[in-house]
Order: sequence, then C-alpha cells, then structure tokens
Amino acid sequence: MRYRQVLFTIFLLIWLSSIASAQTPSSARKSFQQGQKNYEQGNLDLAYENFSRAIEISSRLDKPKPVPADRLSAGNSFDSPSDVDRITVIDPFTALAYTSRGLVRLKQSDFIGAIGDFNAAIRISPRLAEAYVSRGVAYRLKGEMANAIADFDRAISLDNKLSAAYIDRADTRIELRDLDGAQQDLERALALNPRAPEALYQLGYVQLQKGDLASSKKNLDLAIELKPDLAAAYHARGTIFMKLADFDHALSDFNQALAIKEELPITYMNRGLLRLLKGNDAEAEKDFERCLTLSPALKSDLEKRIALAKEMRESKP
Repeated sequence: MRYRQVLFTIFLLIWLSSIASAQTPSSARKSFQQGQKNYEQGNLDLAYENFSRAIEISSRLDKPKPVPADRLSAGNSFDSPSDVDRITVIDPFTALAYTSRGLVRLKQSDFIGAIGDFNAAIRISPRLAEAYVSRGVAYRLKGEMANAIADFDRAISLDNKLSAAYIDRADTRIELRDLDGAQQDLERALALNPRAPEALYQLGYVQLQKGDLASSKKNLDLAIELKPDLAAAYHARGTIFMKLADFDHALSDFNQALAIKEELPITYMNRGLLRLLKGNDAEAEKDFERCLTLSPALKSDLEKRIALAKEMRESKP
C-alpha cells in the first residue's frame, strides 16, 4: 500500500482528453492523444515526449529568468520549476497536458518533477481538483504527509464527489496510523462507488488492523470478486485466516497473492511461518530467504516470529 503509485491513470487521461478546449491547436491534441496511447501501453518515455510537445504547442513562455542551478532538472527546457512562473497560457488545455505529464513522472518515481508539473497545472487552472489529488500522491510518496493531506483536502473542497481524493487521503491516513480517519474516507469513497475494489480492499485492511475480522473479510471477499488479480487483498484475507488458525485457507490465499505478484516480502514471511507450523521446515526456510532478499530490514522481526512459531509447534499435544 505504501508504494502504490498510480491513482486514477487511464480514467483521468480519458477525462482530460474529453474536456480539452476546442481552441487547442490540432497538433497539440494529436500529441496529447498519442501521449495517452503510449501511457496506456507503458511507453512512458514516449508519453513524456508527447505531453511535453502538447504543452509546448498550447502555451508559450516569457523571456527566461535566471534560474539557480539547484532548481534545474534533467530534460527539455520546460522541465524547470521556474517555468511555472513564466507560462503565458494560450489555452487551459495546457493544464491538462501538465497533469498528464506529471502522472508519467509519478510512474517513473520522479516525484519532484511530478510536483513541478502539477504546480504548473494548478497555476493555470486553480480549480482542477484532479491536479491537487495527483500532487497529493506525489507528496505522500516523498514522505511529505502534511502537504499530501492539504492537497487532498483542497481537492475535496473543489469536488466532494471525487472518490480518488478520499481513497488517496485514506492511504495517507493509514500511513499516519489514523485508522478512524482512513475508515471514514473509505466509507465516503464507497458511498460514491460501492464496487470500487481498491477502496474495498483498503477498508478491509483498516478493519483488519482494528480487529474487526468479520467486516474485514466481507470487504476483502468482495474486492477479490471484483478484481481477482488484487494480490494485496489475498494477502490481507490470508492474514485473517491465519489469525483464525485456518491454516489451509491462509496458505491458499498466500499462494494466490504470490502467484499474482512475486515481490511481497511479508507474504513470504507469513507463508513461511505457516509452513513452519505445519512441519515443512525446508519450504519454510526458502520463504524466509526470499523474504529477506526482498526486505533485509525484516530480519529482526522475522527471527522473533520464527522463534514464536517454533514454540507454538512444540507446545502442540
């Protein structure tokens, strides 16, 4: 959950395209649409170039001002945060192109560059709620939680039916251990869209953390039904089964989570502990090795859990 990178991706890009102004030059629209296609296909470098071209066509810059070296970033002449202060907008479409390029940068983990693009979009169109949501995600991924919350709050104040803002604010609140606030946000998001699998999973995760296993399982079951490839939901449900000592179902869910996504260190840890409890030490050791390969920082916690699992196994009649 901590590293969940992209929010409403294709939906937002299609939405951006649909509201593009009629005064936008056709060449800018074509570059933007090509950027959409490349983004959807995972061709991020090409998408970046397409959106940059759309920005260049649909706006112009005043005479450059001196820019300190530490504010420059790699790329074309439109990449500096200082450009935000030099934009002379021909078309509000430019804000949409900046938002889309920012999403590309989010995917590339260029959080500073993404924030620069979202700043530009907001300067051009201060009421573009989606740009605040996107910038909030970038801030969260940079660890700037207060800025993230402020952006999600602003987005909701502009559009209180924007479910992505509630979901991403909940994500931030979970990281801040504000489980009650996260639950309220997720319930609001689900009131807007009751069949949003990501929101159902997150609500199930929050309920699991709060010890409400029955409600958690209900939401995780529905999340999996709606999105069978949601690996995190299988992991969370497997954790519930593990707490209930239903080891067979827990093992099945952990297997499914890892079949969907291999790089889940906590899932390897939990599966290894289950195998250890069942007396399958060789397979358990493989899971523990894989867990530590992916996340060496878990070593101390893993050692404690292994010792506890061995005590439990030896105490069985």
